[in-house]
Amino acid sequence: MELYNDSINDIGFFFIDDLLPKKIALELFKVFPDKSEMKCLKSIREYKYISAQMDRHNNLLEEVLYAFQDKEIVDLIGEICNVDSLYADESLYAGGISLMSESNFLNPHLDNSHDAERERWRVFNLLYYVTPNWKIEYGGNLELWPKGPKNNPVVIESKFNRLVVMATHQSSWHSVDKVIIDEKRCCISNYYFSNSPLKSDDKFHVTKYRGRPEETLKNLVLDFDASLRMLLRKFLKKGIRKNSHVYKK
Repeated sequence: MELYNDSINDIGFFFIDDLLPKKIALELFKVFPDKSEMKCLKSIREYKYISAQMDRHNNLLEEVLYAFQDKEIVDLIGEICNVDSLYADESLYAGGISLMSESNFLNPHLDNSHDAERERWRVFNLLYYVTPNWKIEYGGNLELWPKGPKNNPVVIESKFNRLVVMATHQSSWHSVDKVIIDEKRCCISNYYFSNSPLKSDDKFHVTKYRGRPEETLKNLVLDFDASLRMLLRKFLKKGIRKNSHVYKK
């Protein structure tokens, strides 16, 4: 993919439009759960709705989500991005489905560097959008910050039936801008992991949030929060509590 090769030195990414037959993509949106059936995450870091417990929802959502974990698909992404050891995550650690509606947002952040057991490196984020007729001016779009969260982002529209593949490493700051309409932006997401990091100088880190360029005070608070959690991880390798955002089969 030319787009990935052109962006690999910053935050490697590419996207594929019209990924699935339109009928299937529309059906995915139709059966997407209401936010009342999902977990709400609301803080100064983020405001969105998530779920990884896929057996609580329509079977089609689980089938499509795990289709991205088919070995042929995983190997194809690895071939495009020149990564040999690439693994899908059956447990859906931090993956699954998400919904964002009016006033929802996700501040600039780095995803934590490893899987739940700190055995493999998190290297790719796959985001598949299924809300028909979504427009970029509605918000809820993916933002990449290749020069860091103090500079301008690259905006990737959360277009219907679009798959975005984004590299994750210690410089891949990304966010979602605030949704400004009373509609729902629905997404199916997977993470891929590898035996090695994408960049040779990558180091272990927890999920780190920052404020937007204009959010000076929030940035200070979030920076302190990340530093404190990193300090705790020096003593508690897997954190104070186990991440509950997994598929408990």
